[in-house]
Amino acid sequence: MVMTTAKTPAVLITGASSGIGLALAEYYLAQGMQVIACGRNREALQGISGATPLDFDITDSAQVQTAATELKQLLFDNHWQLQQVILNAGSCEYIDDALHFDSALFARVINTNVVAMGYCLEHFLPLLSSGAQLGLMSSSATYLPFPRAEAYGASKAAISYLGRSLRVDLAKHDIGVSVICPGFVKTPLTDKNDFAMPMQITAQQAAVAIYNGMQRQRNEIHFPGKFTWLLKLASLLPESLLVSLLAKKNN
Repeated sequence: MVMTTAKTPAVLITGASSGIGLALAEYYLAQGMQVIACGRNREALQGISGATPLDFDITDSAQVQTAATELKQLLFDNHWQLQQVILNAGSCEYIDDALHFDSALFARVINTNVVAMGYCLEHFLPLLSSGAQLGLMSSSATYLPFPRAEAYGASKAAISYLGRSLRVDLAKHDIGVSVICPGFVKTPLTDKNDFAMPMQITAQQAAVAIYNGMQRQRNEIHFPGKFTWLLKLASLLPESLLVSLLAKKNN
């Protein structure tokens, strides 16, 4: 009789050196999961006690490919099963003057948030096991056309559609897809914002919401509920009224 060794469940998290990614890595570790913590800052990743660091730049396709090769070996050597991948890494920059559109800024955000996600999908998706869950970090900013958010909002809207489409095509492989749409979360990225951030929550609170949503294989994980449901309701208003209200608020 051939004896099979049960594999230990593992999760891969990009952007794990700070903010939501770091909080996610720490929370998953506390739940007993093996965590592959990814980012560019190896020193910061090594500071996550219990996690396995994997440092690479998501915007460099060759580095992502090399990381995937390392990951495949890690999974084999340690008898781990990759049950979840959370593509959390991203950036946020704002268009301050839409009349003089900053195409370089726009390209930078799209490349980091969308194109780089494509690199990760190409190399990490084949390593997911049957019954696994993929998490894509979008934003509740996609619910409304916020001022100055042309680049950031467009990138996150692309991710939301990407997730919905992948959900259809990956169903036959028994892989689920969660689109993650946070409200305002206190992180080093949002600390740079120069505007009010209502109902802001901590990265640790965000991590709990994402973990629970991923475990339940939710199609959409949005939080905090009071804030995101308000945005969803507001999105039902006529576009002309929305534009008028948001443009007036921006003046």
